[in-house]
Amino acid sequence: METLIRVDISDPPTKQDVLHNRWHPDIPMVAWVKPGDQFRVECVDWTGGQISDDDSAHDIKVVDLSKVHYLSGPIGVQGAEPGDLLQVDILDVGVLPSSQWGFTGIFAKENGGGFLTEHYPEARKACWGFSGIYANSRHIPGVEFAGIMHPGLIGCLPSKELLTTWNTREKALFDTDPHRVPALATLPYGETAHLGRMPAAQAKEAGLEAARTVPPREHGGNCDIKNLSRGSSVYFPVYV
Repeated sequence: METLIRVDISDPPTKQDVLHNRWHPDIPMVAWVKPGDQFRVECVDWTGGQISDDDSAHDIKVVDLSKVHYLSGPIGVQGAEPGDLLQVDILDVGVLPSSQWGFTGIFAKENGGGFLTEHYPEARKACWGFSGIYANSRHIPGVEFAGIMHPGLIGCLPSKELLTTWNTREKALFDTDPHRVPALATLPYGETAHLGRMPAAQAKEAGLEAARTVPPREHGGNCDIKNLSRGSSVYFPVYV
């Protein structure tokens, strides 16, 4: 099976033009496929390498969440037009041989926090290694489970009209409680936007409106569906 996109986990993601961390209709395709093609895509971790396989949670405490999530692509499908429905079959999901580990993190309240942040305000981290299909952690001894992997983020690029809809409604939500921690919505932020192969001048302007990757939306996105693993199919509306 052809590896359509390759990444280098030793390089910063901002130096890799096959990655992007925002949704925008003008992000250039990095590869093209035909309907029915089978291919492999390599990815970096969602933080872009900000988290280390060590025994300290300091990296979780200071992680820059304005940079996430780093996605491989976009991949164009020949013949796909707005209004079509795209079926993606996930044949397999695995790890890179040079990076067979993952992590569980609780984000610090002062850095945005997360769910139940009032109960768990301090940063915490557990690193997990993979033994075949099983995951185990030196930080949580005696625990092992089947690590059924899924692509946490997967979707299609939005149209210009859909992007405007997102930004309008999320700004309205944010404005109902602008000082809330964590924020009710993550609004566009150009400083850390990485838009793949988009020319620098265009990317600087597009980054001011490009959608962040945190919530799921009409196009798919940050689904985090554990059942969306090997052997499943997912359907996306085509917007561009």
